[in-house]
Amino acid sequence: MSPRRPSRGATRRPRPGQRLKFECWLDRWLDRAVDIAVLTALAVGLAALLLTLLR
Repeated sequence: MSPRRPSRGATRRPRPGQRLKFECWLDRWLDRAVDIAVLTALAVGLAALLLTLLR
């Protein structure tokens, strides 16, 4: 085994168990916002397709 070297990156990433409560809340909120945006875009696209085909 080779000895463990320190990371060289500019940003330090916390271990998965060390996430802050605010970050977890923000991640859940952003996931929900993306879900709503995708569903809205699909509904608008489907409506536009139906209007185009029915004309």
